[in-house]
Formats: sequence, structure tokens, C-alpha cells
Amino acid sequence: MVHGEEIQLNTKGFSDIKDITSRVNEIIKRSNIKAGTVTVTAIGSTASVTTIEYEPALVQDMQDQLEQFASQNMRSRHSETWGDDNGFSHIRASFMGPGCTIPINNGALILGTWQQLIVIDHDNRPRQRRVYVQVMGE
Repeated sequence: MVHGEEIQLNTKGFSDIKDITSRVNEIIKRSNIKAGTVTVTAIGSTASVTTIEYEPALVQDMQDQLEQFASQNMRSRHSETWGDDNGFSHIRASFMGPGCTIPINNGALILGTWQQLIVIDHDNRPRQRRVYVQVMGE
């Protein structure tokens, strides 16, 4: 069986990090799938989905490291070509990847005690982000 739903969330950009764990678990429950996998994918080329221990200090550490990796002030041919100054956001998103697949057992995500599923919006402005959640299994 396959079940899919879309999540929409408002973000601030500049690697704003949102915890979507509970929303994904709600979709899994609605799917009635007890065992399988869930794939969560950010729609667009300037956002990522991954897991983290979602607590304020680590969220800030992640944002700081992303800034060191691909600074919002970096020279970017993309930004020079299109004038949108978001080349850094495309690079961050490409290196992190758009999605994440996690196993499901007993109708819930298999995550560690301090592990949450997150969306990171790397763009250089607030956005309404779309994330697609596809649950597969039985």
C-alpha cells in the first residue's frame, strides 16, 4: 500500500530549521500502514530534509556550520547570472540532499530517543515550503 500527503510550512530562510516529526507521524497514522518506510522530500532546490537532535544549541550549531560551509556572502555564478543572491542556498541543499527515508514499525517512525525529522530552508528569504511525505508498506 502507498499513501502520500503534503505538508506546508512557513519558514524564515537562511537555514531556518523546522521539526516535522509529529506531522509525519500523523500522516503515518492516517495511512494505516504499520510496517514499511516513509520518504520525506522537500519540494524545491533550496531546502533539505534530514534528522537531528532538535534542541536550540544544536540547531544553532548546524546553522553556524552551514554558514561556514557555504556562506551567504560567497561569490556565486548562479547569483551573478540570475541576480537572486541565493547560490549558497542551492549548494547547501544539494550537498545535504532533498529527502530522507526512515523505517516504520508498529505504525511509527523508527528514530532514536533524541532524533527528530527536520526541514531546513536554505533560501535567502521567507518561504512557504512544501514537503511531500510518502508512506509505503503494509
